[in-house]
Amino acid sequence: MKKILGIGNALTDVLARVEDEEVLDVLGLPKGSMQLIDEARLPAIREAMSRMTVSRATGGSAGNTMLALANLGAAPRFVGKIGDDETGRFFADNAAAKGIEPVLVQSTLPSGIAHTFITPDGERTFATFLGAAGSMQADDLTAEMFAGFDYLYIEGYLVQNHALILRAIELAKQQGLKVCIDLASYNIVAAEHDFFVELLTNGIDIVFANEEEARAFAGTEPEEALGQLAELCEIAVVKLGGRGSTVMYGGEKTTFGCNKATLVDTTGAGDFYAGGFMYGLLQGWDMERCAFAGTLLAGHVIQTIGTTLPEEEWEEIRACLANE
Repeated sequence: MKKILGIGNALTDVLARVEDEEVLDVLGLPKGSMQLIDEARLPAIREAMSRMTVSRATGGSAGNTMLALANLGAAPRFVGKIGDDETGRFFADNAAAKGIEPVLVQSTLPSGIAHTFITPDGERTFATFLGAAGSMQADDLTAEMFAGFDYLYIEGYLVQNHALILRAIELAKQQGLKVCIDLASYNIVAAEHDFFVELLTNGIDIVFANEEEARAFAGTEPEEALGQLAELCEIAVVKLGGRGSTVMYGGEKTTFGCNKATLVDTTGAGDFYAGGFMYGLLQGWDMERCAFAGTLLAGHVIQTIGTTLPEEEWEEIRACLANE
């Protein structure tokens, strides 16, 4: 099996379910978005969460994808930056315990936290304090981090640090890695549209987008956006939520539906889809089987709060993939 590493914001997820959207309005958080917050906004976020039941897990977009791959047996590496604090130690220890090799640069800043509010319809809204995670710089990356791997997976949230993402792609290409990126969030795509175009044109081999991100990138409906993405990248994937996904590779389009699942929380759904899809690529599977793997993982993770699935559920998933 080929090998993959991910690079992204080393964030610890703190998740809470909310009864309605009022708390989002009070905190100034557009539903379904990812908002970066500074230290000035932290007290209000923490105060609101102090009145809720919360859970904690190793998170971040690329971190979630590497978590899915680790549970499938892919032994991925994750590159990020943490602070010298309890949150950072939790991130590192929990990642290692799940089968991820953490390669973490140390910072003097506090470790990053993704505060996640889950509304009754399962939609999640992020208030993300990047802290140490957001201080990762191009100079923090070394060639050794990429040695011996076949794929680099980049989370789109890093796109706001142009030098970092370009250096990661440069180091990956020097060692023959194929580069994958997830477009992250519709508001990030809109804000960094021109840079995304540059990236997809000059270095990205595989791109993942959901419907809103595809629209923000292409200015068209997802079906047309898929074609535009495929003109720039070797493999383009547009995730269609409850309608499945559509993939374009080598001029051929593959559409894969999905079974209905009880939606509890969409946290990690796109990340787990990418994890399943990339697991298929590591194994050399065709596009339909890769899409099946992604859909299977996404269907499981939306039925739980956060991204932590019990081992017996992972055993079921692994068995299903082996028999496909």
